[in-house]
Amino acid sequence: MRANKHLLAFLVLLPLATQVNAQDLIEEIVVTAAKRAQTLQEIPVAVSVTSAETIEKAQIQDIGDLQSVVPSLRVSQLQNSRNTTFIIRGFGNGANNPGVEPSVGVFIDGVYRSRSAAAISDLPRLERVEVLRGPQSTLFGKNASAGVISVVTPKPSGDSGGFVSASVGDYSAVVLKGLYEGSLSDNVVFDISGSINKADGYFENLADGSELNERDRFGVRGQLVYTPSDRTEIRIIADHDEIDELCCGVLNLVDGPTGGAIRALGGQLVPNDESALEGYYDLDAINEVENTGISAQIDVDYDSFTLTSITAFRNNQNLDNNDIDFTSARLVNSNSNDIDIDTFTQEIRLTSNGGENLDWMVGGFYFDESVDYVTDVIYGPQFRSYAELLTAGVPIPGGPLGFIEELAGLPRGQVFFAEGQGVVETAAMDNQALSLFGQVDWHLSDSLTATIGLNYTKDEKEASVSQVNTDVFSGLPLAALGLPPDLVAGLAPLQFLPPFVDFPNVVEDGETDDDDVTYTLRLAYDISDSLNLYASYATGFKATSWNLSRDSRPFPEDIAALAAAGLAVPNLTSGTRFAGPEESEVFELGLKARFDRGSLNVAIFDQVIEGFQSNIFIGTGFVLANAGEQSTTGLEFDLIYYPVDALRLGIAGTLLDPIYDSFVQSAAGDISGQQPAGISEVSLSLSAEYSFLLAGMEAFIRGDYQYYDEGQVVDNSPASIASREISMLNLSAGVTTENGFSFTIWGRNITDDEFLTSAFPSVAQAGSFSGYRNQPRTYGVTLRKDF
Repeated sequence: MRANKHLLAFLVLLPLATQVNAQDLIEEIVVTAAKRAQTLQEIPVAVSVTSAETIEKAQIQDIGDLQSVVPSLRVSQLQNSRNTTFIIRGFGNGANNPGVEPSVGVFIDGVYRSRSAAAISDLPRLERVEVLRGPQSTLFGKNASAGVISVVTPKPSGDSGGFVSASVGDYSAVVLKGLYEGSLSDNVVFDISGSINKADGYFENLADGSELNERDRFGVRGQLVYTPSDRTEIRIIADHDEIDELCCGVLNLVDGPTGGAIRALGGQLVPNDESALEGYYDLDAINEVENTGISAQIDVDYDSFTLTSITAFRNNQNLDNNDIDFTSARLVNSNSNDIDIDTFTQEIRLTSNGGENLDWMVGGFYFDESVDYVTDVIYGPQFRSYAELLTAGVPIPGGPLGFIEELAGLPRGQVFFAEGQGVVETAAMDNQALSLFGQVDWHLSDSLTATIGLNYTKDEKEASVSQVNTDVFSGLPLAALGLPPDLVAGLAPLQFLPPFVDFPNVVEDGETDDDDVTYTLRLAYDISDSLNLYASYATGFKATSWNLSRDSRPFPEDIAALAAAGLAVPNLTSGTRFAGPEESEVFELGLKARFDRGSLNVAIFDQVIEGFQSNIFIGTGFVLANAGEQSTTGLEFDLIYYPVDALRLGIAGTLLDPIYDSFVQSAAGDISGQQPAGISEVSLSLSAEYSFLLAGMEAFIRGDYQYYDEGQVVDNSPASIASREISMLNLSAGVTTENGFSFTIWGRNITDDEFLTSAFPSVAQAGSFSGYRNQPRTYGVTLRKDF
């Protein structure tokens, strides 16, 4: 039904677009979404472009703010600064679990950033940000089964100059940016830039007065462009940035049955409040992130084609420690995560230079990455007392824990859940992948172009996980002690750190070897110079992802073999070690039109992902599982209109009809036939910008408004507990003088809209739920000087 509505809307807009035929006010935008320079009008791909001017005027502070102008894009930050998830058309994953690669690939100046923590850096100067919607595996390989975010920075011009800017705002925010560019010789130009971003936190820890959700970031970046001849250009970019923040504050959404035990220990929490900007934590959430990288792009023009080589080395390091019970009770001493990721990428491609009837591209991409991960959960001084309170209703004199200790021949009151017990997990993953790709655009006539693209990707991974588990109670086979079944069942929730079977082992080799062929078929027809239609079919692929969390468990079919090999441990449970590959496909019909006072882009699509890699936090670790099938039928539109020369109006929207066609073994049980959580059926972005002269200075006033209709936040937190609807307004205004000074005043979320960004079952607190909320209203001023 909804698909028919989308088609009807498209057909209604089509006659409007065919009536227009000029392009007086709309600036021609060049994009490289298909790895060749094309105008936004002529490229037959669903892509949204955010220009440097929009980024500056709208005061988009980081990549997370892009969703305010691109309704098909959702960005969610979870329990710390590094865990950011990008979602396009309702598809996306990859945060939290270092063994899971994102389905939305992020590229900065052509270099792939394999984890979101490596893609959230502040960049002082941008040229544009392109968001490609739908599977892009033909040209981007395994890294783009749901879409691509491509960030493009400008090359240094060679002219001596630059800019400095300073922003101040509420929460004591200070943002400093600067860039200087120049030339070392006639054929060597450079620029160097830096940024500092600081702000106090807006979420108060009532236990010690500290402020969470702060900003404390800095970065430096330099690039050198060497042009040894008219045919050759070498661009080298080096960057380093750091994050050192307390983040992120967690809300209590449901104060469940365990709340009384927390309070009995003297612990506190702010109960049942999804709007709270305060909480009680005995351990501040530290976040330390370092990104370092260097890349070299070489372009050589050989008349009929251009050779491009992009080589990059990157390192991403993350260290965080969190109070995972999110109360002031001393239940845990540590929940740290130490991640070190080294990545090498190499791309080589040949691109034709404007053939008469044929444009072509061939290339290869090599990816080599190593992931090292150490994580722990260590009990604090009050966990034993907490466990005793939870089992106080069991009619055993002295309590069941002491009784079981004696039954097992252990000292009563001294063993179970003692301070310092817990689990330390060490994991590693090595990944090598190779993609070979080619694409041909065959101009059948002056108006009709057929595109055929093909990609072969081979991906190999080796993963290992080992544990040192000192949690005595979780490893105790209660049933073997002769306890009644109802008592065993009642105590089972406290055995949430059961012994682990390390791998690789004689049954599980810890290796996966995937390969796949993806392709693109497309017809593009130019009705006129200002009106284009296209129809396409494309497939996508993402390789196996490994579950490197403490809930990485053997597959059910391997349990018997592990027992036969003598590797079975008490309380061994099954689950998943990895989730197999994702395979996606999309049918798409699009229209692009430009007219004398605006432009219109429309796309309708039917997109399916087989084996979507669902990664859901369940309270102690992550359930990583393949959904049988997830599909979305949708309509996207983007309209820009100038009623008068000085006023630019924009409306963009996405209408989706998402569904789990099949998902039997999710973290929330069988949810086949249900709408996937975290996806809005209706997403809208409205903008208005008025330009004028003020006392001889160029001035503007701008506003943008985002709306997302209500929906469930995550699959394993019921909508009655965790749902969201977004209605948010951003405003800015500024002036620019003739001598290069500009002054901007801005406010983000000035309506102070409140909504959840994520939710989860509370750790070791059955029946309770926790969540994260969005940033409240912020405002500030920016002063910039170009020189």
